[in-house]
Amino acid sequence: MSEVQKRKNEEIEGEEPEKRVENGDEEEDAPEIVDVDFDFFDPTEVDFHAIKNLLRQLLDSDCDNFELSTLADVILDSTSRGTTVKVDGPESDPFALVSIVDLNQHKDKPAMKTLIEYMISKTSKKPEFNRKLRQLLAAGSKNKIGLVFSERMINMPVEVVPPMYRLFLEEMTRESRSSESPFDYYIIVSKAFTEEESQLDLEERRPLKRGKFQNPKEIYHFHSEDDVFHEFAEYHTYYEYSRAAQDSDSKRTFQDYGIFPKGHLILIKGDKFKPAVDQMSQKFAPPNEQ
Repeated sequence: MSEVQKRKNEEIEGEEPEKRVENGDEEEDAPEIVDVDFDFFDPTEVDFHAIKNLLRQLLDSDCDNFELSTLADVILDSTSRGTTVKVDGPESDPFALVSIVDLNQHKDKPAMKTLIEYMISKTSKKPEFNRKLRQLLAAGSKNKIGLVFSERMINMPVEVVPPMYRLFLEEMTRESRSSESPFDYYIIVSKAFTEEESQLDLEERRPLKRGKFQNPKEIYHFHSEDDVFHEFAEYHTYYEYSRAAQDSDSKRTFQDYGIFPKGHLILIKGDKFKPAVDQMSQKFAPPNEQ
């Protein structure tokens, strides 16, 4: 698909963090609503380093286990499909990426073998999911697998995501002249987190009765669209990263808690993918489409 064909605009309203507004002798904080044009492009060679950075962010503390340059090359390969979101034209760095890689085309590459082994190992605590992955990713498997990489800058709204998935589905429909999914299964590589009491807070409360401030660890998704994928998923799992996580105090939130990232894998059947994207498009429609 040509760049001109791929490019589309989406106006999504966002809020600037704060704007000082004078009102007589008083000042008050008022959010300013701004319109931003997000342009959608095919990934190109100019995006190589930005894609590596997005992969590094997606894979978090385990990113050094992988050949990120090779993974970026796979995403840029002509057999892969994807979309980037930019705000300053085609030569600028992407702020978001969705890429669907044909795993059957690349599974023999050392970098992909490493990733496959990693995903299998990280599902070991979910035996049924683990067996399914081993079956799908076995050397002689006839299943067509789409490996989904989706990541964006932290300040990017979730509303940019559904159009990227829709563009992929539209492109596949045009190429195959069929509305059927080009893949039997999709494996979505994602991430989640728990909010934990920071070390500083624990030290401040050390004289108090043990357990008084302990809270259950609820798991949250960095990617809000994962809530929708879960509704259609055959399996999903969360897992701890192999490498040491960053100190939670380096990612403190306004609630005086630390953020503890976790890996997240989702397996969804091919015929469930489009319904998931359709629901995602409704749930996260831009304000001008609601």
